[in-house]
Amino acid sequence: MTGGRASSSVAPVPRAALLLSLTLAPFVAAPAAAGQTPPPVVPVPPPQPTLSGPAVRATGVSIPLRGAGVPAGATAELQRRTATGGWLTVETGQADPQGAVALDYRPTRISVRYVLRLAVGGVASHPIAVRSRDVTLAAFGDANFGDGVLSVMQARGALYPWRGVAPTLRRADIAFGNLECAISQRGVAVEKQYNFRGRPRDLAAVVRFAGLDVLNLANNHAGDFGMAALLDTVRAVRDAGAMPVGGGATLASARRPQVVMRLGLRVAFVGFSDIGPASFFAAPGGPGTSSATIPAIAAGVRAARRRADVVVATFHWGVERATAENARQRAFAQAALGAGAAAVIGAHPHVLQPIRRLTGRRVIAYSLGNFVWSAGSPATARTGILRLGLSRRGVEAARLLPAVIEATRPRLLR
Repeated sequence: MTGGRASSSVAPVPRAALLLSLTLAPFVAAPAAAGQTPPPVVPVPPPQPTLSGPAVRATGVSIPLRGAGVPAGATAELQRRTATGGWLTVETGQADPQGAVALDYRPTRISVRYVLRLAVGGVASHPIAVRSRDVTLAAFGDANFGDGVLSVMQARGALYPWRGVAPTLRRADIAFGNLECAISQRGVAVEKQYNFRGRPRDLAAVVRFAGLDVLNLANNHAGDFGMAALLDTVRAVRDAGAMPVGGGATLASARRPQVVMRLGLRVAFVGFSDIGPASFFAAPGGPGTSSATIPAIAAGVRAARRRADVVVATFHWGVERATAENARQRAFAQAALGAGAAAVIGAHPHVLQPIRRLTGRRVIAYSLGNFVWSAGSPATARTGILRLGLSRRGVEAARLLPAVIEATRPRLLR
């Protein structure tokens, strides 16, 4: 003892060490009391991927899908629910650095509904459903905007002749018909028995009202007021929001396919006329309509087939008021079908001709008759809308919705 104070044998704690222990104290777990079980370690679940895609697709076409939330570089599996409730891997893809993966599923088995999910390392996304249905095409015969139809439009409005059929045409995915007149204020009538022309504003109003998509110009009235008026007609159709087929500034443009895509299905239209005058037919460097020859039909359909899933070939052909097709029509139709067309649709006879369903999901409608027209007899007043169901395989369904023309106005019978 020194100076009456007892000495301690414990060395003093350095100030720095004391501060460090106080700093770390909150992070040091206290030892478990005797007999207690340490808390379990909860594993962090891997992130759940997501899958998105279209709600509806055309029958037989591929379904574009996009996954997200996938680890970069990981392989993701696209799975389809089977009829027994299990899951079948149908496609795989690798995620990019952002965790996204693009997939394109082409069904090998046609179904009206596909339930799909994305799986990564045993973790699956919520399933999504993609419906499948045929693309509907509504086709009609000769539509005139001149002659007696123009008189009715001037008296009752441009939409009057179309009011009874416009809802049916609008409901279709694609509406197509034959425009049997020039749409122009220019030119003079060429020397022939009948000359028809209408006003651009009337066409524009009808295209919007009836939802018309493609109009054929390969006929014997598109050039009724000369080639300048025919080119005006091409422009008027485009300006109205529809596609002209079968006529153009050159032979190449007259024969160029017009392609419409609906629900992923590409539908191409090509048009040919077998009815003169020959002066209406386009030359390599001059305007006009697409003339019908076996080589031209075969080449035109093959070119369209390379750009589309389904080809519709339309013709102006046959004999006026003949209720059955002739050998020339059959030869042209077979040339189109042999080159890959799924549907052949004709006009010009002004009466209905047979509609024939063929093997291989193909159809020929030799003549759909008049449609919006000053029909002068019971036979020429019989008409209809041909409704086709189209898929990547061709024509799945065909039905004529019968109608009758009353004062230029087609009326559906049921």
